[in-house]
Amino acid sequence: MNSFTIREIQPVDNQQVAKLIREVLIEMGVPKVGTAYEDTALDEMYETYDNPRMQYFVVEEEGKLIGGCGIAPLAGEETAVCELQKMYFLPEARGRGVGAKMMNTCLEYAKSENFKSCYLETLPYMESARKLYARTGFKSLDKPMGDTGHYSCTMWMIKDL
Repeated sequence: MNSFTIREIQPVDNQQVAKLIREVLIEMGVPKVGTAYEDTALDEMYETYDNPRMQYFVVEEEGKLIGGCGIAPLAGEETAVCELQKMYFLPEARGRGVGAKMMNTCLEYAKSENFKSCYLETLPYMESARKLYARTGFKSLDKPMGDTGHYSCTMWMIKDL
């Protein structure tokens, strides 16, 4: 039985979400430049996603946030394409089906906002994440889309919704 809950981010979550994302990025050895690590949005995730066609979801277990992921229009692209953003989980969330449930939550939200496809960027050594993306139906791209500013991310994927 799962003891976690997936819910929309609240203002009170900002500090905990920023800390969680930065912890996971450091754990994974992600460069601090050209990735989500340096995004100014990390410290104001509620405010960042409190806009039309955007939502950030968090995973909560026993009062602690153990993961999160968001959907937003892909910057610099047509309005039919969204981006799966900032999907990170603490070690205690991994291997329990949390990622699959979060992915489903985000993609259902994207469909409800009439996006036609979902794009994401990742890194080669984030193998577990890439396996989840592939199982969910994401296909590899040869080059990036949009204008995310994440020039250190070298793998790109897309899924029709």
